[in-house]
Amino acid sequence: TRRSGFGYPRSMSAQSGLVRQVTTTDPAATRSLGARLAAVAMPGDLLCLWGDLGAGKTVFAKGFGAGLGVPGTVTSPTFILMAEYEGRLPLFHVDLYRLASATDVLLGGLLDERQAAGVTLVEWPDRLGDALPADRLDVEIAGSGDEPRTITLRAGSPALARYLMAAG
Repeated sequence: TRRSGFGYPRSMSAQSGLVRQVTTTDPAATRSLGARLAAVAMPGDLLCLWGDLGAGKTVFAKGFGAGLGVPGTVTSPTFILMAEYEGRLPLFHVDLYRLASATDVLLGGLLDERQAAGVTLVEWPDRLGDALPADRLDVEIAGSGDEPRTITLRAGSPALARYLMAAG
């Protein structure tokens, strides 16, 4: 398997059977799911948040931060690209919406060795292209407005299956 600049395989593993689907009926339920997943987070974990504008990626991130014990409110880092929070583990919340490619991400220093000590949530991970590590949890959020969200969790390795179990 080819490796990215981060030393991770580039594509999701053949163990794509590591999938769980959850439906949340409102923002509070999406936040609650984020908090449950944060309870099993470990240093170095990467969670990629996929979904259209307004799907609930930042709502999920708020719950994840609360689950890590982050004081205050987790906000969307769209204009600052990355926000760092202290909790049980450091939380690095990265929003790549305004970037065009992995080159912008890497040259901007948004992904580096600091993240090994904490958990990284990446919104708009498609901007990483081939540099996207395979050892990650994909959180795919479908839905918009007031409708329920279908959230699909895909673990890129058996070690990340703990997130699927924590989802309930």
